[in-house]
Amino acid sequence: MELARPLAEQGDAKAQSVLGRLYWRGRGVPRDDVEAARWFRRAADKGDAAAALNLGNMYASGHGVPQDYAEAAKWYRRAADRGDPLAQYNLGLAYAKGEGIEQDNISAHAWFNIAASRFAGSDGANRNLAISNRDAVATRMTPEQIAEAQQRAHDWKPIP
Repeated sequence: MELARPLAEQGDAKAQSVLGRLYWRGRGVPRDDVEAARWFRRAADKGDAAAALNLGNMYASGHGVPQDYAEAAKWYRRAADRGDPLAQYNLGLAYAKGEGIEQDNISAHAWFNIAASRFAGSDGANRNLAISNRDAVATRMTPEQIAEAQQRAHDWKPIP
């Protein structure tokens, strides 16, 4: 907290994300979801993918902010576009369920596929979840739709 706060107040996105996490978890400070959301938003607005993922989770659960699946999907998309595999997985779930965005099996399949390819090798559990969900969505798709989803996943590139 002593190191992160001055940097965060000077606009450092990583430090802002760290402060958000400290408030969200109640580490070194009393737990404060509203304050966590404030710091996550500041960092996410500067392109911090972890902060955008955390803010999406807060909107999905209604902690510190009103529950809003559309807002959650928006923040998941920002983090997913920057390469965060958990955000990519969560965005796949949003498309599969139609939570906050229009239900879209092709997009769900593509995001699950992207997430599965980007989880660290040591994170087999999340990789397997992404694969299982991708395969479940595929049962509701035509071969042409699956091919389109695979092409989207192949063509995807993270925003730097």
